Amino acid sequence: MSLEDAVIGLKAFKEVDRRMSRLWDGINDAVLLPRMDITKDTLPGIHTQDNYMELRGSADKTVHSLFADLEQVFSFLVHKLPPDLIETISSTLLPEIIGKVTNVWLDSAIPSSLQAMDRFEEVIGAAKDFCTRLEALGLSNLGGLNQWTENAPKAWLSKCKEAALDSVRTKLSQGLGASKRVEKVEKQMVSKSEGQQLVSNSAAALASDEDHGWDAWDDGEETAQAATADKGADVPPDGDDDGADAWGWGEEEATVDEPEGSKEGPGESKAEDEDDPTEAWGWGDEAEAGEPEAPENPPAPPPAPQTRELVLKETYSISSLPQPVLDLIFSIVEDGAALTQDRYVDSPVAAQAAGLFSLPTLALAMFRAVSPHYYAPSVGGNMCLYNDSTYLADQLAEFAAAWKTRSDISTRARQMLRLDNDIKLLRSFANRAYTNELGIQKTVLRDLLGGEQNLVHQPDAAASISSATARVRALATAWEDILARSVWQQAVGALVDAIASKMIADVTDLASIGQEEAYHIAGLISSVEELDELFLPSRWQGDKKKKKEGGNEGGGEGEGEEEVPVTAQFAGNWLRLKYLSEVLQSNLRDVRFLWVEGELSLYFTAEEVVDLVKASFEDNPRTREVIREIRGNPRPLGE
Repeated sequence: MSLEDAVIGLKAFKEVDRRMSRLWDGINDAVLLPRMDITKDTLPGIHTQDNYMELRGSADKTVHSLFADLEQVFSFLVHKLPPDLIETISSTLLPEIIGKVTNVWLDSAIPSSLQAMDRFEEVIGAAKDFCTRLEALGLSNLGGLNQWTENAPKAWLSKCKEAALDSVRTKLSQGLGASKRVEKVEKQMVSKSEGQQLVSNSAAALASDEDHGWDAWDDGEETAQAATADKGADVPPDGDDDGADAWGWGEEEATVDEPEGSKEGPGESKAEDEDDPTEAWGWGDEAEAGEPEAPENPPAPPPAPQTRELVLKETYSISSLPQPVLDLIFSIVEDGAALTQDRYVDSPVAAQAAGLFSLPTLALAMFRAVSPHYYAPSVGGNMCLYNDSTYLADQLAEFAAAWKTRSDISTRARQMLRLDNDIKLLRSFANRAYTNELGIQKTVLRDLLGGEQNLVHQPDAAASISSATARVRALATAWEDILARSVWQQAVGALVDAIASKMIADVTDLASIGQEEAYHIAGLISSVEELDELFLPSRWQGDKKKKKEGGNEGGGEGEGEEEVPVTAQFAGNWLRLKYLSEVLQSNLRDVRFLWVEGELSLYFTAEEVVDLVKASFEDNPRTREVIREIRGNPRPLGE
């Protein structure tokens, strides 16, 4: 019995579909699935001869080899089976085979960058040729394969996106890694007076607590370098001469030369008059008569204000995470720029250049979304996150600025890079990490000081103060190796200010303060004032300055001088706390002196001082007289 006769019998009993389904399942299990199992180390090849089809030898894992074997199988079936049975191949066998080819073999051949683009284009071409050959064999239902070839460029962009996001997740999951010190450089143009003030003060204008940026000015002896804008010569950061000489200021102003026209001799002017042809005709007399004579020595223009370029440098620590993220972003945008070049004009993925330039935004969004989870377990994790995010923003800003000046990329590529909003979001994210950390630590300090309860009324107030100050010292030590100097001072100053604010609020809430209680409170404040040690200038002095001071030991002009802490520059309530301690330990005469002739009015209002006087002293004529004098002179310093 021939196959044609068998088909007639199967049709008569309506067994064609069931029997052919069993046949295709058998061929699939015995031949096709073993050949298409990409997880195996070695794959068998397919061999057909006469009426036999079997697995023989080995085959490589390339798409081209797979298409060749599949074409051999379908060609064998088409030529050996009657036409009535071939239709069942398209409806039963092909959908499963095409699905496995596209979802496993072709998708795995999609690269995640431009490095293997030539091979990917070959895969796309091979898939199109395979479709054409199957259609030539009379097979149909190839929509899945045709759709893959049409959507291959979009699939490549999706693969790039998936790889970028997965790379960020993977790097974060591996931990912060080893830290390293990096340098932050800022340049400012300052006037002569500003520069002299900076040199004399040896300090810089620091950013406010709300602006946790890098606007701090460093100590001139450590990190500031001044460079003249016209000569470009760096001034040594420290020297034995005075500050004005170091800046090159304080010298006599250069005299302004007279205009050249005022130096002409009378003979030269006469010669010019004789050569003027208008004089011979008598023209120009009226115009000359109506014009005022120019002064012989016109006033010299005012000299331009002297300015210098001040270079400010700070170092801070970052983890190992920012650099891989930067490398990823740089690689993506370089691929996007390459797609705009002429060499890729005929590439099927050339239209995906704009999509590549949008991937840095997604990668940075992933970093912002998951990084807090991985930074939190580390000591000072939020501060590390602040530094890393700030570093990312700074590096991306420099990269974007340099990108716009590049001549080796197309104009279209220069215009497609838009990182301004991402940089802004990174800076905002960094500030939130910093602010959140300070908020957490301030809450902990407040809880250590009794929370909503008044610290003065607690039996273990001294222990609470000791715990709070110990925590500030521990955090200061932990953050010192992470943050830049200016940011460290702001952060630790904010914690010190939180303790000062709590103590001031608790003391001013007291209805009455006895003498013993006043001295007890002053003792607590004295314990807090030991935090001044954190803000001594010697904490940040370099080795060179320490050697100078060491050379003065045992004699010299600076012997016996005490360092002045700069705590008040970073803790707004610090001097307010100190003056509160002074008031608590003073009698009425001293309080009056502090208000009228001292600086108490700079930190307390008249009513606040009156309330302290009422709480600390008995109500008698002398007390009422001092109160009237304070209220009658609310601004004794005239500010």
